[in-house]
Amino acid sequence: MHQLKPIGVILAFIIFAMININPTYSQNPTSGFTQLPFGKAQYIIQTPYDLPQSDRYRLVNGIHTFTVLKTDKPYSLESSTLPRSEMSINGYKYSTGVCQFEGYVYVKQGTSGTSLMQVFGGGSTATTLMVRVYDGNLYYYREKIIETNIYNRWIRLNVIHDVEGNNVKVFIDGSLKFSTARQGG
Repeated sequence: MHQLKPIGVILAFIIFAMININPTYSQNPTSGFTQLPFGKAQYIIQTPYDLPQSDRYRLVNGIHTFTVLKTDKPYSLESSTLPRSEMSINGYKYSTGVCQFEGYVYVKQGTSGTSLMQVFGGGSTATTLMVRVYDGNLYYYREKIIETNIYNRWIRLNVIHDVEGNNVKVFIDGSLKFSTARQGG
């Protein structure tokens, strides 16, 4: 019997959504932000349409665990996306202000081609930001390395999106690692 090898097992997501009207950044990227409630009402889990959700997702002690196999189907028959198991955050849509995502992630050795986090609404593109894993490194899309050697360790990921300031900042373990003009939207 041939065993399927995961292309992406992403563990974690102790997630916080935050908002700040007047941001000032310090050693702690969450300074000045207000943590918003985050429970089942604020997210939807999407897994392959042909499998029980429990085959690709579980929540144990506040840790959301996702598994993606390269043979998986998308989350719906109508979707043309690649295989995925993901959390779609709802209820905190915004088009102004400064918002932040914080999550703790663990990427298992061998994971590659997986998106850890996206900010949608990119004007001429679908997204403003994609934080992706390729060969043990964390990338902005596939253009620039944000962090190296991310396999088999917990990482605190903070993303701050300043809509009017036309900027997105990515922090790893509290340190600013990447900043760019957002792609629009």
